[in-house]
Amino acid sequence: MKNRKKIRRSGAKIMASLMLLLGSLAYIMILAVINGSLGFLCAIGVTVSGAVGIAKALGEPIALSWRFLAAAAIGFGVLRGLLRYLEQYSNHYIAFRLLAVLRDRIFGALRKLCPAKLESRQKGSIIAMITSDIETLEVFYAHTISPICIAVLVSLTIFLFVGVVSSWWLALTALTGYLVIGILIPVISSGKLKESGVRYRSEFASFNAYFLDSIKGIKDIVFNSGGSRRKEEVSRRSDRLLEETRKMKLDTTKAGAATELCVSLFILLALSVGIALVINDMLSIGRMIIGAVTLFSSFGPVIAISALPGNLTQTFASGDRVLDLLSEEPAVVPVTDGAKMEYHELAVRDLSFSYDGQTPILDQICMNAKKGEIIGIVGESGCGKSTFLKLLLRFWQKDGGTIAYNGTDIDRISTESLLTNVTMVSQTTWLFDETIEANLRIAKPDATREELETACRLASVHDFIQTLPDGYQTRVGALGDNLSAGERQRIGLARAFLRGSELILLDEPTSNVDSINEGIILKALKEQKSKKSIILVSHRESTMAIADRVYRVEGGRMYEQK
Repeated sequence: MKNRKKIRRSGAKIMASLMLLLGSLAYIMILAVINGSLGFLCAIGVTVSGAVGIAKALGEPIALSWRFLAAAAIGFGVLRGLLRYLEQYSNHYIAFRLLAVLRDRIFGALRKLCPAKLESRQKGSIIAMITSDIETLEVFYAHTISPICIAVLVSLTIFLFVGVVSSWWLALTALTGYLVIGILIPVISSGKLKESGVRYRSEFASFNAYFLDSIKGIKDIVFNSGGSRRKEEVSRRSDRLLEETRKMKLDTTKAGAATELCVSLFILLALSVGIALVINDMLSIGRMIIGAVTLFSSFGPVIAISALPGNLTQTFASGDRVLDLLSEEPAVVPVTDGAKMEYHELAVRDLSFSYDGQTPILDQICMNAKKGEIIGIVGESGCGKSTFLKLLLRFWQKDGGTIAYNGTDIDRISTESLLTNVTMVSQTTWLFDETIEANLRIAKPDATREELETACRLASVHDFIQTLPDGYQTRVGALGDNLSAGERQRIGLARAFLRGSELILLDEPTSNVDSINEGIILKALKEQKSKKSIILVSHRESTMAIADRVYRVEGGRMYEQK
C-alpha cells in the first residue's frame, strides 16, 4: 500500500473547479443561500421569541405584546418550513441539472479519448466514475456549497444580534465557538479523512473493475475450474473494501463526536459567561436569557459544516477522478477542417511508432495498397500488426513517416471523411444488448432489409440468423452472450460490408471460425476486391491465400514477401 494514490489537487482547488461548473445556475445557488439563511434565522427566531417572553415575564422592559410574541413564534415556524423547502428544492435542482451536464461532459471526454486512451483503462473503473463518482458529487452541489455560505451569514447575524441585544462578551463566546466548530475541527478532521477517502474510492473502483471482469469472463472461469480461486479473490477484495469503509466510518464518527463535544463545551462556557455577567451586575437576567438561548440555538449551521469532511473526502476523491478525465488530453485530436477524400490508393512511407516514446513498436514501415487489391499482413502475435491498422485510422498519432491516402497525409485529412472511407473489423466484435438488426444498423442506420441480408450473406452469417427463432429480431443478450465468438465476429464483418467503405481493415477476421466458414468468408472477401481494397491481418498463413500481395512483420519492420 506504499504506492497508494494521493489526491493531486488540493481540496480547495477541487471545490473551485467544481464551482466553476455552476455557470448560469449560479443565481439559483444564490437564491438557495438566501432561503437557507433566512430559514435558519426563522428557526432560531422561534426559540428567541420564547426567550423574549421569559425575559418579559421576569420584568425586562420589553415593548412587544404577548400576542405579538406568540404570533411571531408561530410565524417563524411556518416560514422556516417554507424556506427550508425552497432551499432544498433549489440545491437539488442545481445538483441534478449539473449531474446531467457532468455526465454529458464525461461522455464527451470519453468520445475524445477513445479508442486510444481507453484501451488501457479498466471498464469497471469507467462505469464506477459515470455512476457512483457522479452521484457522490451530488453531495457537493446539494449539501456543501450553500451550507458553508449559510453558516457564514447566520453566524455573523447572530454575533451582531447577541452583541447588540445582550452582551458582546456572549457574542465573542459565540464567535469563538463558530470558529472552532466551523473551521478548526473541519480542517483537522479533513486532514485525517482525506487519505481514507482516497483509499476507499480507489478500492471501490478496483473492486468494480474486478467484479465486472469476473462477470464477463464467467464462462472461461468455469471452463478452467477457476471459480474457487476467483471467489477467494473477490472475497479478499470485498474484505479489503469493507475494511477501508470501516476505517473511513470510524474516522467520520470520531470527527462527529468531537463536534458534539465542542458544542456542549461552548454551551456550558456561554452559560458560565452569562451567569458571571449577571452576578457582577454587568447584564440583567432577562437579557442574559435572550442572549444565551439565541446562542444555544445557533450552532446548527456550523455543525453542518463540521460534518462536511466525512462526505467531502469521498467528494474530493470522486471530483479529482472526474476532473482528471475531463482535463486529460486525447492521444489524437480529430481533424475537423482537413481535406475530403474518396479512397483510391494508400502509400505508407518510413512509418515509425512507439506507445511510450522509447520502445519502438513499428520502425521505418513501408507498404502500398490500391483499390481492387487484397493486401495480406502476417506475423507473430504482438509484432505490431494490429497497431499498424489503428495507425491507418489515426487512432494513435504516428511518430514519424507518412500515411498518405491519394497522396494526402493522414494528418491533413478530415477525420469524418477518413472514417467514412475506411472501416476496421477488430479481433473482438462488441455487440450491444439489442437485436441483431439493431447491431447491424450501427454501420448504416438507414439500410434496407435487402442491404442487411446481402451484407450478412457476404459474411456467411445470414443462414445462421435465419435459424434463430426471431431471425434478425433476435436479441444478442448482454455482452453478446447468446452468440458464439465466431458468430459475433461474422456479424462484425457484416457490419463492415454494410457500411460500404472503400477500404476495409480486417484484424484476424477468421480467428474464431471453423475452416468451412473461413473458406466462405475468404471467398466473399475475394469477390469484393473488385469494388474496394482490403487489408487483411492474420497470423494464419492459410488466410493469405486470397491476398494479391503479402507483407510480413518481424521485429517492428515490414517487408513484402516475394
